[in-house]
Amino acid sequence: MIVFRDLAEVPEGFGPSIVAIGKFDGVHAGHRAVIRRLEERAAETGARSVAVTFDRNPLAILRPDRCPENVVTVERKLELLGELGLDATLLLTFDEEMASLSAEDFVTEILVAALGVSTVLVGEDFRFGNRGAGTPELLREMGPSHGFTVEVVDDVYLPGSARRVSSTWIRELLIAGDVTGAARVLGRSPDVRGVVVHGLKRGRELGYPTANLSAVVDAFVPADGVYAGWLIDHDTGIRHPAAISVGTNPTFDDVLERQVEAHVLGETGLDLYGHDVTVEFTERLRGMVAFEGIEKLTAQIAADVSDAERVLREQTA
Repeated sequence: MIVFRDLAEVPEGFGPSIVAIGKFDGVHAGHRAVIRRLEERAAETGARSVAVTFDRNPLAILRPDRCPENVVTVERKLELLGELGLDATLLLTFDEEMASLSAEDFVTEILVAALGVSTVLVGEDFRFGNRGAGTPELLREMGPSHGFTVEVVDDVYLPGSARRVSSTWIRELLIAGDVTGAARVLGRSPDVRGVVVHGLKRGRELGYPTANLSAVVDAFVPADGVYAGWLIDHDTGIRHPAAISVGTNPTFDDVLERQVEAHVLGETGLDLYGHDVTVEFTERLRGMVAFEGIEKLTAQIAADVSDAERVLREQTA
């Protein structure tokens, strides 16, 4: 997938293209449905498939007091979009200048002049342009004179659910630690990516060494607790089963920031320091609690490891 980070990078005569526009935060099941439809349309017409998105949530500029935390970073969003087979993504910088661009100019300068759009796919509640004046109806009005059609994509609902798939719902599930529910809404397991750094080495002292991720990770971190999941080592390409801890280690009460750390099951001698890894959450085992002494903590860690092994064994059976 080609990534254009500025309109000037789009080559002249790039189109025709089928374009989907949105924040695509998390690239969840709803987004994936839009992209599937986009690719169907592109295959039918021979046009390029293109996602148009932004380098931040527009609320970060328009209403920073109401802007939620992103489900994934911009780079992770681009990676996920690339995995879906798109020809290109145009990543627009949403700044004051972009916020002041009229809806009509957004259409003529970005969709028509730069991308040579032939079909635009949007959700019913999609708004764009200065003060959100751009709507699907405006796109329909402008389409005939600019040579494009408009397709409004219906909201996506999970089987048996009356709630539409959204990034808001994913954040709520992750805040509650429901990574299994979040996986259904995302269409993939939630994960975070970071670099393994040195910690206090308490896990090693207790017989359960952990890979501690750096404080800066690339996604919304689930609630404090213990999880079954996987550690993917991007330096070696190996996918390790793991028991994962998220929190501040309340038994010792000397960790100031939340940490994500993973104990690779069945391994005690791995050296992962400095490795680029992804920690993938599949099921929450328990919440985070303080234990009265090392003995009780060690017994619980042993139980957590056993539970994680069971869960992952059942999932891969």
